[in-house]
Amino acid sequence: MNIEVRDRNQIKAAARVGLAIADGDIHPRPKAANSLDPFLSERWRRHYATYGALPRHGYQKGPAYPKGQPDACRRDTYLPDGGKPGTDVAFMAAQHLDPNNVELGILNAITPSPGAVQNLDFGAALARAMNEWQVAEWTEKDARLKASIVVPYEDGRAAAAEIEHWAGSPHFVQVLLMSRTAEPLGQRRYWPIYEAAARNNLPIGIHAFGYGGYPVTGSGWPSYYIEEMSGHAQCCQALLSSMVLEGVFEHFPSLKVVLIESGFAWLPALSWRLDRNWKRMRDETPHLKRLPSEYIREHVWMTTQPMEEPERRKHLTDVIDWIGIDRLMFATDYPHWDF
Repeated sequence: MNIEVRDRNQIKAAARVGLAIADGDIHPRPKAANSLDPFLSERWRRHYATYGALPRHGYQKGPAYPKGQPDACRRDTYLPDGGKPGTDVAFMAAQHLDPNNVELGILNAITPSPGAVQNLDFGAALARAMNEWQVAEWTEKDARLKASIVVPYEDGRAAAAEIEHWAGSPHFVQVLLMSRTAEPLGQRRYWPIYEAAARNNLPIGIHAFGYGGYPVTGSGWPSYYIEEMSGHAQCCQALLSSMVLEGVFEHFPSLKVVLIESGFAWLPALSWRLDRNWKRMRDETPHLKRLPSEYIREHVWMTTQPMEEPERRKHLTDVIDWIGIDRLMFATDYPHWDF
């Protein structure tokens, strides 16, 4: 189901002005595991070829929970030669950037994910390789693309060092984390990441999903893929609550956070509940000087995909009004199947 939020006349007027599109969520991936070999040292090439990137779940290959579509991608995004989606910049541009008038595309490289690797040293090496690969194979080949700095986020100091290495590069516009981490993202172990990002005026992009070493719900593994798809906002609400209440935004007043592929209709209700509880128990968190909703309103942005789509259009516009339309950023999630 698709809902038109704007009047058609408004859309036609915008088209006459020649507005372009900025897409906040495009997923590139290496063609094969050895595609990263040119960017890894001999030690880590051998390690990757022999042992792989052991993730924070019990399966060496593949995710802990099967996806509803192979590679979680649309069938028409596979390359003509059978190559996997998101592995060829020219094919992606011809299929997405060109026909949709996308003048700015933000790359979020989540496969493989250095932050989800158990071996922290390899995670740091993999992050550097992924970032160099993004520049060589994507941003240098199409000026419309900007990348996200991939970091080994379970190692705060190594992640901060990776941020500092790329800070100031015209190829990168944000730092990328996943939402399911080993601990809630407000915990102090992650603060070196926020400090480095804030110092270099880089937003933190937090993409939904990933694996932190635990089941994807608070009570175990779901039976159905629909459950995971519908319930992934739970961890996003938890991480945002953690960042607010632990004082991340009070301590780093210039920090900006973008929640990517998290949905967004839940944000007003979470803000209201946090405010209500904080007013009753504010002495538990004396380091907070303002309502939780005020920190959220100042520091947090969200992408539009996946969008909750109620039967009545007004219900969606009400939610957007509550959040603030200036806090929503368009995203497609290309090449995933709900694009």
